[in-house]
Amino acid sequence: MPATAYHAVVAAPGFALGIRCNDDEITAIDFLEPRPEQPPTTPLAAEAMRQLEAYLADPGFVFSLPLQAAGTAFQRRVWARISAIPSGQTHTYGQLAKNLKNAPRAVGQACGANPYPLVVPCHRVVASQGGLGGFARERGGFLLEIKRWLLQHEHAELARPAD
Repeated sequence: MPATAYHAVVAAPGFALGIRCNDDEITAIDFLEPRPEQPPTTPLAAEAMRQLEAYLADPGFVFSLPLQAAGTAFQRRVWARISAIPSGQTHTYGQLAKNLKNAPRAVGQACGANPYPLVVPCHRVVASQGGLGGFARERGGFLLEIKRWLLQHEHAELARPAD
C-alpha cells in the first residue's frame, strides 16, 4: 500500500483523519488537510471511522479500538498517562514529567511521536504557562489550530499549575 493510502478518511471541521490498519489493529491515525471522506475498505477501518465520528459528535465518547503496539517503553508509559486524562481536562508537560520522573521535553517528544491522535489524546497536554504548547511536533500552524479546535470541542480549560 502506498504511504499516502488510507483505509478510510474521516472529514472533521477544518481537517481530516486518515486511518491505517491491518485486519486486527489500527496502525496509524494521521491529521490531514481538509478533504472529503473516503469510505472504509475493511471492517476495522469502518469501526475506527464510526468511533472517530462518535468522538466528533460527542467529545465524551470513549474509544475502544485495538491499537498496534508502537513506540519505546517510555513513549508507551507517556501515552498510557495521556490516555487517562479525561475529556475536558488538561495536564501540563511538567505535570506528566514529574509523575513519570522525567523531563518535560521528553514528554513533549513522546507526545509528538503518538501514532494514534484522538484515541491517545495528546491534545490534552499543554504548556505550563497556560498556553497550548506544541502539537504533533509542530509549534504553530495547521496542527496547532487542530489542537485548539479539539480543546474547544471538549470545553477544556488550560491547566495552569505551578510546576
